[in-house]
Amino acid sequence: KRHFRELGRDVQREDFTVVGIGDMSGDVFGNGMLRSRHIRLVAAFDHRHIFLDPNPDAATSYEERERLFRLPRSSWDDYRRELISEGGGVYSRTAKSIPITPQVAEVLGIADPPETMTPPELIRAILTAPVDLLWNGGIGTYVKGSTESHAEVGDKANDPVRVDGNQLRCKVVGEGGNLGFTQAGRIEYALTGGWINADFIDNSGGVDCSDREVNIKILLATVGLTGAERDKLLADMTDEVATLVLRDNYHQAWALGRARVQAEPLLPVHRRMLTDLERAGELDRRLAGLPTDAELVARAEAGQGGLTTPELAVLMAYVKNLLQDEINASDLPDDPWTYDLLVNYFPTPLRERYADQMPQHRLRREIITLGLVNEVVNRGGISFVYRAREETGASAADVLRAYVVARDVFGLSELWRTVEDLDNQVPIAAQTSAYLLTRRLLDRTVRWLLQNRRSPLDVPAEIAALQPGVSRLLPRLGELFRGDEQAALRARTESLVAEGLPEAVADQVARVSYSFGLVDLVEVARSAGLNPDSDAIDHVAAIYFTLSERFRVDAILSQISALPRQDRWQTLARMALRYDLYAALAALTSQVLASTSPMADPAARVAEWEQLNDVTIARTDAAMAAFDRSSADLAALSVLLRQIRTLVRTAAPRL
Repeated sequence: KRHFRELGRDVQREDFTVVGIGDMSGDVFGNGMLRSRHIRLVAAFDHRHIFLDPNPDAATSYEERERLFRLPRSSWDDYRRELISEGGGVYSRTAKSIPITPQVAEVLGIADPPETMTPPELIRAILTAPVDLLWNGGIGTYVKGSTESHAEVGDKANDPVRVDGNQLRCKVVGEGGNLGFTQAGRIEYALTGGWINADFIDNSGGVDCSDREVNIKILLATVGLTGAERDKLLADMTDEVATLVLRDNYHQAWALGRARVQAEPLLPVHRRMLTDLERAGELDRRLAGLPTDAELVARAEAGQGGLTTPELAVLMAYVKNLLQDEINASDLPDDPWTYDLLVNYFPTPLRERYADQMPQHRLRREIITLGLVNEVVNRGGISFVYRAREETGASAADVLRAYVVARDVFGLSELWRTVEDLDNQVPIAAQTSAYLLTRRLLDRTVRWLLQNRRSPLDVPAEIAALQPGVSRLLPRLGELFRGDEQAALRARTESLVAEGLPEAVADQVARVSYSFGLVDLVEVARSAGLNPDSDAIDHVAAIYFTLSERFRVDAILSQISALPRQDRWQTLARMALRYDLYAALAALTSQVLASTSPMADPAARVAEWEQLNDVTIARTDAAMAAFDRSSADLAALSVLLRQIRTLVRTAAPRL
């Protein structure tokens, strides 16, 4: 569904054409073909038959597929012929030839159609048909890369029917069965513009379900239930477990969708990740089906962008697995605050009855680690932890701790749920924009925490210190901002509304995207001994944002964001400038608080501070004017930031 939504198609309301591999008696193919009443299955095959229905009625064919699904040991030969559209039929794969009617030729896109085809020829035509969806629910490898030989695939039985990835004409591939494509075939198809994940992504629900089943049974083995009581409880929880599994896979699919949007701009980061994983002996690109640097360069020159979705899926799997190993070996799963992660993993009846016994679960640490790693990678992105470690030198455990603090301080979980509730109501591009804007805040807040706090981070203490002030100020950013910054915030909201978000949601996302400075602001108030959840912090905020507008901080930040980030050093330089600017703004706010009359209003206090420091401020203004006339490159920004830091050092002393 996600792929179709990204293509602008609503498969919950629109009919769409499908070809498939499998039959209705199979749990994978059969279940898949009953997920929508808008499926128009025009062709399918299994090891026994070829099914052709070139112009099916969606409602009638759904009912017949449902009948076959419930019919024990059914095959396509059981499909009622009177329901098949003109030109179609059911044919044995042992037939010497199969008639190709005009209707079949048209729906399968067969140019210059012959009167008949052999079953292998027809199956190749089905696989390469110009349809909306190719649904694989069978056994065997049917698509390879054009650079691969059939012998390399290792599935001799399907050599006669196999096609290459660049021959596919479907819009979307769903891999219900394992190994239907080679990885090279997936990549080749994706490079032609096709939408595909990977079999281990499309199939991960089954693994997730089995994992939860095992963990639930381990817990229930310790609570003294009879066999009958346990079985009833398991049956009662079936629907909720299914919901939890689908939620996990929903978030993982979203993560890949966002990764695809950022594949090209993040290509330099992905290249560094691949290189570092290779150097550490954690990855063999050839075995993993990941491109070499030379191949990535060639793609960029051909305008094919960054990693494809199948490649991003593999990289995400490596990242999650390696992070799980590292976090499970750390002391993070033993942090008391992770108790909620453990309890919320289980269905409601178990949380209500046996929460006190969950800490004794023998896979407690693994459950906590799995849940947290999945969330961080799905929400923060494939390179989130890598970039944070690269830029701060922090451990993976502290990056994850910082993620939880940032998430809770800014209430991101609630905002994400609000955006998710817009599924099938707004364009998926609008939701993606909202997610990526919140991710920018997440990135910056995590780095701030890692650079300004001692390790290991005390998660509950940091949330308690920052959340009250941020929660108080965040809803009021629109009125706290001044001048150009207020206009920029308003423009961001209008842009999101234009993309399709409701105005209230757009306003919330825009405020969050501009709210990073609040952590510095709250820290200034705390350092001054002020209650972050009182009118006093409103006073501090007014000073902070007056200074921000006075020194055009938002404009300078935009110039910093425009700097290149092709390698690690450019990335670190951008980060250093950004945090130096925020730190200078916080320091200037502290100076105004310390050197002016506390009884005056914020604007008067800033004016008083300017009078006390008129000479140094004049030099800073001159530097800003010179910057405006420059090319705004790294050198110019560095000089400007040096002058602002000089202002911090030489400003008037405290009262």
